Formats: sequence, C-alpha cells, structure tokens
Amino acid sequence: MLDEVEGTVQGHRDGHGFVQREDGEADIYLPPNEMRAVLHKDRVKARVVRQDRRGRPEGRVVEIIERPEQPIIGRLLHEGGVWLVAPEDKRYGQDVLIPKGATGTAKPGQVVVVQLTEPPALFGQPVGRVKEVLGEIDDPGMEIEIAVRKYGVPHEFSEACLAQAKALPDKVRPADKTDRIDLTDVPLVTIDGEDARDFDDAVYCEPAKVGRTKGWRLLVAIADVSAYVQTGSAIDIDAYDRATSVYFPRRVIPMLPEKLSNGLCSLNPEVERLCMVCDMLVSADGSIYAYQFYPAVMFSHARFTYTEVAAILGNTRGPEAAKRKERVQDLLNLHDAYRALLKQRSKRGAVDFETTETQIICDEAGRIEKIVPRTRNEAHRLIEEAMLEANVCSADFIAEGKHPGLYRVHEGPTPEKKEVLRGYLKAMGVGLSITDDPKPGEFQAIAEATKERPDSQQIHTMLLRSMQQAIYTPINSGHFGLAYEAYTHFTSPIRRYPDLLVHRVIKAILGKTRYQLPILPTPGEAQAKLAKRLASRVKSPTQKPQKATVAPSKEVLAWEAAGLHCSANERRADEASRDVEAWLKCKYMREHLGEEYGGLVTAATTFGIFVTLDAMYVEGLVHITELGGEYFKFDEQRQELRGERTGIRYAIGTRVRVQVSRVDLDGRRIDFRLVREGEDLSARAMKDKGVASAGVPAKASTKRNARNKPAAAVAVAARAERVEVAAAPQSAMQAFRTAVKKAANKMKGRQPRR
Repeated sequence: MLDEVEGTVQGHRDGHGFVQREDGEADIYLPPNEMRAVLHKDRVKARVVRQDRRGRPEGRVVEIIERPEQPIIGRLLHEGGVWLVAPEDKRYGQDVLIPKGATGTAKPGQVVVVQLTEPPALFGQPVGRVKEVLGEIDDPGMEIEIAVRKYGVPHEFSEACLAQAKALPDKVRPADKTDRIDLTDVPLVTIDGEDARDFDDAVYCEPAKVGRTKGWRLLVAIADVSAYVQTGSAIDIDAYDRATSVYFPRRVIPMLPEKLSNGLCSLNPEVERLCMVCDMLVSADGSIYAYQFYPAVMFSHARFTYTEVAAILGNTRGPEAAKRKERVQDLLNLHDAYRALLKQRSKRGAVDFETTETQIICDEAGRIEKIVPRTRNEAHRLIEEAMLEANVCSADFIAEGKHPGLYRVHEGPTPEKKEVLRGYLKAMGVGLSITDDPKPGEFQAIAEATKERPDSQQIHTMLLRSMQQAIYTPINSGHFGLAYEAYTHFTSPIRRYPDLLVHRVIKAILGKTRYQLPILPTPGEAQAKLAKRLASRVKSPTQKPQKATVAPSKEVLAWEAAGLHCSANERRADEASRDVEAWLKCKYMREHLGEEYGGLVTAATTFGIFVTLDAMYVEGLVHITELGGEYFKFDEQRQELRGERTGIRYAIGTRVRVQVSRVDLDGRRIDFRLVREGEDLSARAMKDKGVASAGVPAKASTKRNARNKPAAAVAVAARAERVEVAAAPQSAMQAFRTAVKKAANKMKGRQPRR
C-alpha cells in the first residue's frame, strides 16, 4: 500500500484529480487538498495511502518530478486591486496571480496566455505573467485560438519550413517527369465536397478483361507529396510534428504549407501534377485480381462534387449529365466497379452502419447559423470504396515486400466490452450474440437482423461503442471493422503523415532499396497519454512467449514511436475539433435559453441522460435530479435509467421533450430540463403501469412529492430559475443567491399538502 508510483496528474473541474500511473494500473485519486500544490499535467511521484469509499486507491503526492512548460489560457480579471487569470481549462483548478506590471498590454476581460513564474504551493496560488494577448472572448475565431493552445496543436510553421516551401516551383517542371509514367491522356477526375480546397485523390475506371471474364481497370491516383517533402527536411519536421491537418468550422490548420496543400500537391483541374498510382484489376465478383504501383504525372480532366456525381448516376439524361456528357460513361464504369466491390464487402462481413454526422454552418462573424446533417450519397460511397481498395493493396504490397511500415490497425472488442455487449443484447431480447472470438460479420448480422426494430438505433449505437479505436502501428493485426487482414493509409498524404510514410516505403520497395525512418523528436504529452492506454494492446499474433524478452531493434522502435506519435496526435486533433464545436454549440444555445425541443436519448449514465435535439443536432444533459420525484437506478446491461417505483425507463432511443435550462460556456456543457416524454416504445410500455409521462409520474407520485420539506421545494424552484441564472451578467454566487431568493419568495404562503 505504501509503494511509490510515478504518473501524470489529471485535474478535474470539481477540484480533485488523479495520477495516471505509468505502469498501466488503476489511476490514483487525489483529494482537493492534495491538488493545492500540483497542477494538471504535472509528472509526480505518489504514494497510495488508503482506499476511498468508492474503492478507488487514494494517494498523496510525495514528489513533483517534472513541471512541463505549459502556458495557461484564461481571462484576465481585476478584483479588489488584484490581477489574476481564471484558466479556461477548469482542470487547472486554481486562478493564477499576475503581479502588477506583468499584465503587459492586456485589459480586464481579455483572453490571454500566461507563463507560470512560480508554481502553486499548499498555502499559495501559482504566479505568472501575461505572455500573449489573444483578444476579446467574443472575437470571431477566438474559440479556435484557445483550442490550438489548450491542446498544444502546432499552428505556426517554422521560418525554415516556410522558406523551403517558398523555394519550391509553382508547377511541374520537365525534369520532374523523369522515370514517371505519363498519364496525362487518361481522363482522371477528382470527386470531393463542395467546400473542398485541396484535392489529393483522382480516379478513373474502364472495362477490362480480367482472367477469362469481364471486369474493370480501376486507377486511384494520389498526390505525390514525397516528391517535394524530403525526409528530415524543414517541411518534413514540421509535418511530422503536426502529424495531421486539424479541421475546424471555417478554418483548417494544415499539415503542409499552403503552397503544397493547395498548390503543387493538390490535383487541381487542368494542370499537370505528380502522383503515385494504385492501378488495379477488379474482377466481376469484386475481388482484386491484380494491382501495381508506380509514380506518374497526371492531368485532372474535371473537378466533380459528390452532389453532381450522384445526380448524374441517378439520371444520365438530366441537366448535370448534359454538362459533363464526355465523362458520363467513365462515371458509369466507376459505379459498376463499385457495385462489384460491394459484393466483396458483404462477403467479408465488414461492419457498415449508417450514422448521422453533422456539419456546422457559420456566418461571416464565425457564429453558428445552423447545424445540418451530412448526407452520404452514392458518390460518397463510391469514392470511399475505391480508396479502401487502394489502402488494402498498399498494405499487401508492404507486407509482401517484407518492409517495415505503419499499418492502420483496428482490433476487436476487449473482453470487458464483449461482456457488456452480450449482456445488453440478451437483456434487449436480441436473438443473436457474439462469440468469444467475434468476427466483423457477427456485428453486421446483428445490425441487419435488428434494422427494422423500433430500437434499432439504440442497438446499433451499442454495437459501435463496443469497438476499439484504430491506431497506427508497425505490427499488423488487421482491421476488424473493415474485415481486412492488412490495411494501411495511402490516400491522403496532404493531410496525414502516416500516408506520406507509406508512399516513401512503396517507393523504396519499387526501387529495391530500404527506407530508413529517422528517429524524429516526439512531443511527450500526447504520446505518453496514448501509450498508457495502449500498453496491453496490439501484440503480434505470431509472437512466441520465449521471444518476448528480445529487445526490438532501433528500426522497429523508430516505427513504433512514429505510429504512437501519429495516433496520439490524431486524437489531439479530434479533441481540439470537438472542443471548438462544443464551444460554438454552447454559444449558439445561449440564444435559445428557455425554449423547448423534441429530442432523442443518446446515452444513459448513473448521473442522468444525454439528449440530442431533433431540429438542432445539439446534445445536452438532463441531470438525474430533473427526471422526477423518485429514485432512478442505472441498468448497465440495458444501458438505461429505470425508476424504482414506477418502472419508467430512459434508454438510448427514447423520445423526450426538453427545455434548454442552462449553458456553461467554460465547461462546454448544456443542461436540459425534462418537459414531457414523446410517444415512443418505452412510453407505451409504461402505460400499463399507470405512468402518465416521463416528467410527471402518476398521482401517487405527485402526492409523495408533496410531502417534501419546504426547503426541498425551494431548491427545486431554484433549479427552475437556472435559465435566468445562466443569462444574468453577475457572479455565480450572486446568481445563485438571487435564484434561491426568488424561489423562496414564490414559496411564501405555500404549505405542502399532507
């Protein structure tokens, strides 16, 4: 119990924290008093001193090993003659004192970046100085400026990188075409979204004889970034540091300088571009009969949008087809090959669930105008299938060439997730389940068998949640979801560094050489965070126990580090994007406080239900205290909250009606209050039990609620005033007092009925 362990502090907005252990064991809980002398992200040595009432190991910090250079972003405040910065990331838990004269040009209320000059102590707050002024909280794009610094996303290219990019040519030169196949006469085209700015893939398809039967020749041409970005160059170092482009509403932080991402390496129409080609023969049954890779020079004959292609495929005599009549047959060939490839997808049993993705539409000031669902049409699926096949051929080519590289690995569910899913399927009366060593086809079979059920969305959500996240690793364990034995990423080297590495490896194999991956610097925080989660994952299926002690070579360690770095930075980009979207949605919903909407329960937890609004695609929490006057218990197997007295249930897929009651911009949180339940499967089932609605139980329940003490009634009424609390321009304590006072006044003269 008294052993000392090392780990990284993870703060919590409620004041306590955890030490994420480096040995992969359970995190150590740190009570608020222990968090006084440490900061979120500090690396510490802790000692477990007891088990808390929830059975968690509780610890005491005995040594601070490392305090990383971590600028803190927050708003500058001037209170009682004291300058301080309230961190935007509430996991820091403490305000930072700013000495007089260390505020720079910042004004009260502005968002600033602070550099710590003195760490916190048990009896003293951290001290810092203003390093950078970002501007006013309502400035357009401020949420992005905060996010890139909060998550440590590199957002400025080095001077050396920009100088190197500037020196690159503006177009393909004759010398660049040496040792390349000339495909300029092949009518390759790009198919992307309306708002796309860079085009990294082009396709072409024609009928061909495959073996003794008819089939297709499918060309997937990808921008050859490796021709311009040399290993170890200034551009390469910056690209590796970023590892991926980061996409925000109205703004992209690219992996490569604009001259490459929107110029030389973008397959723009009617200009020559260098590319790497995956040239495939697709048989009538959708299998890849043969493939080859080669560097080429191409000329995009057209820039299509998904909407345009879908319209042409839907009506070859329509106005869209008339404008592009010289390319219509090529698109039809592509569609025929796609339908054949779908046969193989079905045969493999690849998981294919339809999910709703949303797109945020902003105005010129950066505020949300509307949130709309992204609809996937036949053109989206067609391009996706072509890219998947090129990625599979790339993985096979690297494996056959016996060359190390990065695979995109997606493993099956963990034992814990398998047990949860089995219990859920049994509880929901689904006649199918999964085996101890499940195959993707089992998941797809369950999805197909339940797609007509009223609760199909609930079941499909649980199937998706049971799966793990994909990672990049040199150890090939296959891709579970897509049902591929080997899979990698080849198709987006403009925006993903692993794809660039795959291109370099393919070129090395073609040239009968070996690509030496340099041991590049790897930022530690994101990598360490993911390494802990992956400590017990992705082991070679052929690895023998006696070889486990053999130290991996430097080459293997370099590839493992690169895979871990790229995987972690992919997570970082996703987290930063989600943070910005959550901020925008919170700001958007502040304009709709008090309004009512219909919605769907998308998750149930021990503390409440998350509801996504039908019309706005915004998710918020209905806290368990807002569900009615009874005790609700969380059923893990059914993933639902159930009222102990009435039996009323809130599960994924339940329809409810809610009111927007509170918006916490700093916490990225939206709270709803339940108004009434819509007529759905759960509601109809409860009618037999005398339940009127989700928010208002039967008369017996109302009578029981009336027996509560007046103080409790005041508290309930105070919660009802949260709309005014959230909107009032006053401190949180003042707002709370005002709400309680209003509630108490409303309760005067009222005595609970007995």
